Amino acid sequence: MDALTEGRQTDLRRPPELSTRDNVARAIYTEVKEGRGSPHGGVFLDISYLPPERVRRKLPSMYEQFKELADVDITAGPMEVGPTAHYMMGGIRVVAETGQTTTPGLFAAGEVAAGLHGSNRLGGNSLTDLLVFGRRAGEAASEAAAAADPVDALAPAFVEESLEAMSRPFERSSGEDPNRLYAELQATMSSLVGIFRLESDLSEALERIEGYKERWHGLRVQGPRRFNPTWDLVFELRNMLTVSEAIARSARERTESRGAHSRLDHPGMAEAWNVVNVATSRDGDAMAVRRTPVLEVPAELREHLARTG
Repeated sequence: MDALTEGRQTDLRRPPELSTRDNVARAIYTEVKEGRGSPHGGVFLDISYLPPERVRRKLPSMYEQFKELADVDITAGPMEVGPTAHYMMGGIRVVAETGQTTTPGLFAAGEVAAGLHGSNRLGGNSLTDLLVFGRRAGEAASEAAAAADPVDALAPAFVEESLEAMSRPFERSSGEDPNRLYAELQATMSSLVGIFRLESDLSEALERIEGYKERWHGLRVQGPRRFNPTWDLVFELRNMLTVSEAIARSARERTESRGAHSRLDHPGMAEAWNVVNVATSRDGDAMAVRRTPVLEVPAELREHLARTG
């Protein structure tokens, strides 16, 4: 990467390869797209020009993982890296004080819940998020459970229907391997709904996802039911398809670039998007997309932010 060479010649105190995740990911993506990628579709990241003891002290887990899993000493030479999904910037709508979702009795906190980090998360903030909002959600869920009417048992018809649905992949005499569908969904989301986005790519991804949703009904699982990861993948895929569609539809709706969301056909932030979020919800068998107003920051918090800069 040109940035690495430049870093060696300029400021070693703040090496560019240790910049924020979104900037590094964009740089890697650009290198690969412009034909300067590594053999496996990533780039070679080299921090061996720094003192070895500094690398081991600052990046102990990275040093140990590369040494143990790939037999690569990152203090002595380059390592092959590539962008990957790291954190979900969206999520379930919740009430901030309680973690209550729009589904009665369901509470959420952490990466699954939206609203805290905005368009880009600062490193380390996810742990603080869990500690603060996990406590709120846990306390609120406990209180709700204590006040709820007791439930004797699930309806027999519901139990029977659920068991039949879970058994269906084993009962098909022919069908598609779930791992194949998973690989195609992964490739589609990486290539068409990745770091840099275009409306044409997002529309193509949504067309593919519709096809994947149809194919999901024909997935077949073989082998025993005990400890069968492919059986589990069938139902994980159902959820992945829902989340993938929500991401692609929301990305197509947001016609600007903000934080981790980059649209090549709409570079730069648009002022109209400062006050709205994109929300998706079920509309029968389809998925509806709408714009919802961003809640106003309380005056007390605005004053605190102004004081702390």
